[in-house]
Amino acid sequence: MSDIHDDQAFDPAVPPSGAGCVECDAAGGWWFHLRRCAACGHVGCCDSSPGQHATAHFQAFGHPVVQSYEPGEDWFWDYATGRLREDGPELAPPAGHPADQPSPGPAGRVPADWARSLRG
Repeated sequence: MSDIHDDQAFDPAVPPSGAGCVECDAAGGWWFHLRRCAACGHVGCCDSSPGQHATAHFQAFGHPVVQSYEPGEDWFWDYATGRLREDGPELAPPAGHPADQPSPGPAGRVPADWARSLRG
């Protein structure tokens, strides 16, 4: 499946920005799951996370496609179309956060009642 904006949505050479959500790490926060921008490598937290930083990144920068940054997952979400994409180019490694990093994460910053903070 190829969309008209693919040439701007993907830069397979750009590595991810880090092992966790950029904004949550800067603020000492936590996340449920992580998403990686396919255009610039920004790692942000999913919409179920308190910060919803992956969506905020799309809104601020217009980068429409993210890939799951969870180990073993390789699907893409396209904010511009509101659709799941099961394909796309292989992005620069690593393909997910470290396998020993829990979800939710990171270890030591997730509150005991974390499930009450999830967004629907």
